[in-house]
Amino acid sequence: MLSDTVRFWSFLFVLIPSTLCTLFVLYHLLFDRVLRRALHNHVILLLLFICLISQMTIYPWMLYFYQHETVWQRPLIFCTIWGFLDWGLYIVHAMLFAWATIERHILIFHDAWVSTKRKRFFVHYCPVIFLLVYLFIFYFIIYFFPPCENYSDPSVAVCMFPCFYDNYILTMWDYIVEQFLPTLTIIVFSIGLLVRVIWRKVQMRRTIHWHKHRKMAVQLLSISFVYLLLLLPYAIVYIVRFCGVTSPLSTDFSTYTVFISYFILLFFPFVCAFSLPELQTKMRNIFRLRAQARQIRPAILTVRTRENDHIRNQ
Repeated sequence: MLSDTVRFWSFLFVLIPSTLCTLFVLYHLLFDRVLRRALHNHVILLLLFICLISQMTIYPWMLYFYQHETVWQRPLIFCTIWGFLDWGLYIVHAMLFAWATIERHILIFHDAWVSTKRKRFFVHYCPVIFLLVYLFIFYFIIYFFPPCENYSDPSVAVCMFPCFYDNYILTMWDYIVEQFLPTLTIIVFSIGLLVRVIWRKVQMRRTIHWHKHRKMAVQLLSISFVYLLLLLPYAIVYIVRFCGVTSPLSTDFSTYTVFISYFILLFFPFVCAFSLPELQTKMRNIFRLRAQARQIRPAILTVRTRENDHIRNQ
């Protein structure tokens, strides 16, 4: 079992640079007009905002809990808000990224589908709006206006457990539509994109903007790899336990997979920063300017020292 000390330092070690990286990427995506208007960056922006909300709420609360587990008495409304944000933001992030894997096929191979404002509204904006509205209403009702009484357990970090899991139909809906389907979508469409990219590379590059499309593909595949690396263990354990297979080993492994799954939102900004070619160029320019400044300062000091020595000799 993981101790609270290990959890505390693991989250703290990643949380601080992750938050700074989120702010860095958001700043450049929002204040660069070309990047802000690029359709393939819109979902990425939403995902980064979800990461930022989590970094400002859930993770600091968890750090405080692991330091004050026995003395932190939390009111019921706080536990409800925590549960709503913890599970709701996780599912929203997964479903939006699943849609991003589908949309990337459209933007790369069927760009005519978003060639006009009307088409962009229905193909690009409507699915995102639908997912956000549906998931917000669904989890808002589940946590704040449940059809039964939710459970509260102050001995665990997320101290609110929704009672709808006692309902077989709602549990199956949550599992299939909001957990299994997004994971399957990410796997299938990421592999499909990789195959199509390799096939297009083998063929003659007949499209003028293939270089730009290749960048979009690399960005999505990089995020998909890290996402599935952290998500698949949790999804597999969830499926095994959902099928009724329980054992002490599976229980311990489940604890580790839940802990690992929390790093999805923390690692996501790093993958975005290193998979966006424009940000890579900006970061290289920043480091290059800093290196040049460090080289210039000693030279200036050397010149000034020589000038002072010359004055003294006179």
